[in-house]
Amino acid sequence: MAGVAGGNDFQWCFSQVKGAIDEDVAEADIISTVEFNYSGELLATGDKGGRVVIFQHEQESKNRPHLRGEYNVYSTFQSHEPEFDYLKSLEIEEKINKIRWLPQQNAAHFLLSTNDKTIKLWKISERDKRAEGYNLKDEDGRLRDPFRITSLRVPVLMPMDLMVEASPRRIFANAHTYHINSISVNSDHETYLSADDLRINLWHLEITDRSFNIVDIKPANMEELTEVITAAECHPHQCNVFVYSSSKGTIRLCDMRAAALCDRHSKFFEEPEDPSSRSFFSEIISSISDVKFSHSGRYMMTRDYLSVKFWDLNMENRPVETYQVHEYLRSKLCSLYENDCIFDKFECCWNGTDSAIMTGSYNNFFRMFDRNTRRDITLEASRESSKPRATLKPRKVSTGGKRKKDEISVDSLDFNKKILHTAWHPKDNVIAVAATNNLYIFQDKIN
Repeated sequence: MAGVAGGNDFQWCFSQVKGAIDEDVAEADIISTVEFNYSGELLATGDKGGRVVIFQHEQESKNRPHLRGEYNVYSTFQSHEPEFDYLKSLEIEEKINKIRWLPQQNAAHFLLSTNDKTIKLWKISERDKRAEGYNLKDEDGRLRDPFRITSLRVPVLMPMDLMVEASPRRIFANAHTYHINSISVNSDHETYLSADDLRINLWHLEITDRSFNIVDIKPANMEELTEVITAAECHPHQCNVFVYSSSKGTIRLCDMRAAALCDRHSKFFEEPEDPSSRSFFSEIISSISDVKFSHSGRYMMTRDYLSVKFWDLNMENRPVETYQVHEYLRSKLCSLYENDCIFDKFECCWNGTDSAIMTGSYNNFFRMFDRNTRRDITLEASRESSKPRATLKPRKVSTGGKRKKDEISVDSLDFNKKILHTAWHPKDNVIAVAATNNLYIFQDKIN
């Protein structure tokens, strides 16, 4: 991962930016999730307006072989609409919380998208031929008089302009009392899990009217509630294993072979707290916002407010590696609590070889960590550096004292500009970064 390490092999450079430049950003246009499919050919984004936009990777140009192909809009569709729960008098937002692709089995692509309550399975397929020469209807679709049909025609398929259709194949509803925060497709490619604040359900992709409750941490008396589920994910290779994280900074690994209800975990991952560093904010900043298995399945990564931790599944008592994302914010926790930024949920992602990770920060900064060299870099998603093939310059934050020329003061960081959602191409050094209503795509610049 030389781009993180700062070696001579390559640097990160600007490739594309999607979205309007307007200063006044509509709430519905804010991107809420980003996800590459298994091959990296398609990139999906969901927004707060319930829309899903899919970008397709175009083949590289023969005239400019040094340039990778760009991602262009492939399909756009309205996945969820705002609803109203009349029993509870609650509005259900259309915001897309998560998108997960299914492995491709045929010419069509399938993805799961979810808002707070309802999960939908979408089929995205292409059509470039249409049938003509029907017997019972004219070309404009009107029915013909059966008594005037004197001969039998054989319909033929004629070429037409390519049309990409998105159609909902399954709707999985009415299974979650609380807001869904995670969906994860299992390695058997037949089942998936969905998690809300207190429960995790296991679904079969073909069955919409029932799911199995595999974790339930709801206490008999809600006044005794001390923690909630914040994220959950299936193991990439073992279909019986999954993990879920909590607001207390703990991770539980469960094995569905042990029991139908996995309330008793198989492994419990927690880092002992240093009593000397305890403060009023300790519990809030230790809450885990994202958990991701490595592609190999041997490790997992968790993101809390200030750091990213790497865990070996064979060692539960402490993480093997800890990386500070924005330690300079520790002195600002009081003001971050007052403006609610301390509750922001940052995601994290692995590169294709598990050698590097990426996660977001404030001021449209995002961080990369190289696990082999232990080096890290801070980059910025900005339109100022959005010239084609422009190299991204590393950014540094000054924490006090004398500020160097190219550093930015911690007091001048813009906390309204935050990168919560990122995605890394499964095979190449191509990354997608969501900054409010804009999607930035960066790639390696080969020297």
